[in-house]
This record gives sequence, structure tokens and C-alpha cells, in this order.
Amino acid sequence: MSAHEIVPAALDGERIDRLVAMITSASRTQVVDWISAGLVQRNGAVVSTRSQRVHEGDLIDIDIDLDAPPAGLIPEPDVEITIVHVDDDVIVIDKQAGLVVHPGAGNATGTLVQGLLARFPEIVDVGDPERPGIVHRLDKDTSGLMLVARTQAAYEELVAMLAAHEVERCYLTLVWGIPESVGGLVDAPIGRSHREPTRMVVSAQGKEARTRYEVIETFEAPVPMALLECRLETGRTHQIRVHMAAIGHAVVGDERYRGVRPAVSSPRMVLHSAQLRLDHPTQEGVQLAFESPLPEDLAAVVESVRNP
Repeated sequence: MSAHEIVPAALDGERIDRLVAMITSASRTQVVDWISAGLVQRNGAVVSTRSQRVHEGDLIDIDIDLDAPPAGLIPEPDVEITIVHVDDDVIVIDKQAGLVVHPGAGNATGTLVQGLLARFPEIVDVGDPERPGIVHRLDKDTSGLMLVARTQAAYEELVAMLAAHEVERCYLTLVWGIPESVGGLVDAPIGRSHREPTRMVVSAQGKEARTRYEVIETFEAPVPMALLECRLETGRTHQIRVHMAAIGHAVVGDERYRGVRPAVSSPRMVLHSAQLRLDHPTQEGVQLAFESPLPEDLAAVVESVRNP
């Protein structure tokens, strides 16, 4: 389907290429190609220059199929994937940072899904045809453990288990500041920002979202910080990042949610999917449990804070 957006007051005067990139999460290079091809319209007129400014109330039309994988689901054996478990129904991977989970606007190739299809072609008919086998996602720059369904029966059961909060997902994260309590529950609905479509915010009109956290270690220098375990009770987009920022403890290195500060240098946000625990979706009485340590880049950040 095409995208149709009305420019909000907060984006009055913004360049149209930047606006389209925010709406679609595409790269600026991809947006420029769309504009050059005449696929972007403002108030019914084809946009000819990427630097054109938009105004509040303008109607922006983007004539591309945002839901379809741009290059098709072509298996790509060169995509690096670390597989930690595989059986007849379930695959567990340890995703590296920088790997996009599935094709989308601005990410046509080199995704996890395309790498999985090269190794497990049978998943092509499992679940959503645009992201076969995928039952939950990790952000591009989040590393760690992730579940993939190998059969339709496993897919349906895993989706139901996630909805019923029967899959334990634990993340490690380094945050700015030290929480007042050694643990707690952030229970705050999350929805998409009207001002910045690629950002999520705590909103009364959002979807239910709950994150439990526990302080594992605290640091006082160079500035107060804390290493947390965060357990998801729901699975909203950017949930941990939004919830931690909302309580005043943004994830270190998170550019989108005010987590980049000069006191500590980090190559990416310090967020890692460290534990998965669940009952096997198709084998009664079988439990699955996996752990993944902090990768070297994030471990180095934590160590630099531990021993400044």
C-alpha cells in the first residue's frame, strides 16, 4: 500500500526528503531515488526537488508498496548468522548488531530472513510471507537471542505463547543514572509519536506495555550509571528503550531516545538479548533455555565504566 500522510505542525518547514525518510524509515538515498522517479507527491503535485519544504496540513503521497520486500525474498547464503539451537520446529539465533531482521523500505537485501532462507528454505511458507518464520524482532542495533519458527505449527504456538507472556525474555542494558529502587515495573502504554513517526512514546492512546527491571551493578564514575536486567512482559516496538527513557534512565548509546552523552563513548546502544526461556512449542514437557553473554563491543563499554 502507498503512504499518505498529513504534515503535523511540529514538522512545518521540514525538507520533504527528511520527512519521507521519517515516514518510511528508508535511507535518504532511497528517498532521493523515489523523488527522482516521480513517486512522491505534495498536495497532488509531483515533487521535483528533494530540498522542497513542507508546511502544516500538506498531504504527502508516496507511491510505493511499503509492505512488500523491495527485492523479494531471495535466499542469501553470505549473510552471517550464529545459530545456537535448531530442531524440527524451532531455531534460536544469536543476532549480531547491525543485522536487519527482514527486508523493508531502505533494507532490500542482506537481512536475517534472507540468510535464514538460504539455510532453512522450508520456512518460506511459515507465518507472515514477508517475514517468514519471524515471531518477534530485535532492532537493527540490538544484539542477542531471538526465536524463529521452522514450521507453521510452531509459529502459531510461539505467537500465542508470546501474547500470553509465556516466553521469558531478559535483556542486559547499561543506562544513565541509578534507579532509586533496586528493581521495579514500568507499566506505561506505548504508541507511535505523531511528531516523529519513527519514534515511539509513552502515550495514553498507546498499547499496553510492561517492563520489569532489576539493578545488577551500579557505577559512580565518570557519571552515575547502572547495569540492568530488563524482562519484557509485553513486546512493543522499542519497548525497553522507551520505558527506560521515560523513567529518566535512557539506554547508553541510544541516539533516538536521548542516550548519547559525552561522558561515555559507545559504538552502539548498550542493549543485548541475554536470555530466552520457554516451553517447547510442539514437544510436551521439554523446556528450552538459552543464554548469551554481552558481545565484546558492549562488554568493553561496561568494563570502561567499571574501571575508568
